[in-house]
Amino acid sequence: MQEEVQQLLEELRHAVTRPWAVMEVCGGQTHAIASLGLEELLPPGLRLIHGPGCPVCVTSVDLIDQAVELSLRPGVVLCSYGDMMRVPGSRGDLFSAKARGGDVLLMYSPLEAVAFAGSHPEAEVVFFAVGFETTAPATALAMQQARALGYANFSVLCAHVQVPPALEWLMDQDEGRPDAFLAPGHVCAIMGEEDYGRLAARYRTPMAVTGFEAPDLLRGILMCVRQLENGDCTVQNAYGRYVKPEGNRAAQERMKEVFEPEDRHWRGLGLIPGGGMRLRREWEGMDAALRFECGKSAHGADEASGCLAGQVLRGLIRPAECPFFGTSCTPLAPLGAPMVSGEGACAAYYRYKRS
Repeated sequence: MQEEVQQLLEELRHAVTRPWAVMEVCGGQTHAIASLGLEELLPPGLRLIHGPGCPVCVTSVDLIDQAVELSLRPGVVLCSYGDMMRVPGSRGDLFSAKARGGDVLLMYSPLEAVAFAGSHPEAEVVFFAVGFETTAPATALAMQQARALGYANFSVLCAHVQVPPALEWLMDQDEGRPDAFLAPGHVCAIMGEEDYGRLAARYRTPMAVTGFEAPDLLRGILMCVRQLENGDCTVQNAYGRYVKPEGNRAAQERMKEVFEPEDRHWRGLGLIPGGGMRLRREWEGMDAALRFECGKSAHGADEASGCLAGQVLRGLIRPAECPFFGTSCTPLAPLGAPMVSGEGACAAYYRYKRS
């Protein structure tokens, strides 16, 4: 692998003739880049921008507030991924709600929550479904399984979001628009390349699907640079061992049976047309927000006062450029979601780049 990395870096040094900015839109890639020190190895003039590639980070304050509210209701058990526990809302986070008596359980998968609902028929079990298209098929499968088993006490608070509409939103912005994108390999493994190819052609912006190891990332960056230098604009695949052009058709069909697109507020970005998923009408009986008539938050701000997480998520600043970074904002006391999520850019910089 070391020889391959050296070869790719050498090719990049020869390929870059002018300044370029490439954005990765996957939090796992951001952490890999930071932990491997890849930015420091790139040739001068080639800059990486960390985009809104963390579904936990872009989950709206309103949805966090609904989750907190549900966890505090008598008889309700709120099941959540561990990353969601410290994401701040206007009414605190799930960790503080648990300390106040809320019933919150950490789960590794929605199927685990279905099993819990089956063994605890006296409880209303709500799974806080967060993630890109990568995790949505598992949520859909869990709902279908709960219905097949007759578990009427299982429902979902849906916070799933879709990546291509967010990329489209970013490319419509004048400020901070990157020259090329590294598309998220895990999402493309499910959804394929079609949407990214369409965006690359429409906005004349190169894209490369890539993974998480150093050769994957460098190969994707090299693909983007060569396209930029040659004036090309298409989607290329640097992660072919996992990503096929058509994606995973079975997973896509599973999602379509349960979800449909909706406009969604992305924390730090704003309203993204088609950026979210909601349950189809025939599945609304398992929609926790409707079942428990969760109220909308009156709190309009995305983050705590002064927090610059929105600028970090848009790639306008780096985490260390925020005046709160590492001082009044840490993983144990976060002002914004990117500091506490396992895929957040601020958390990556805090862990690997504080010096």
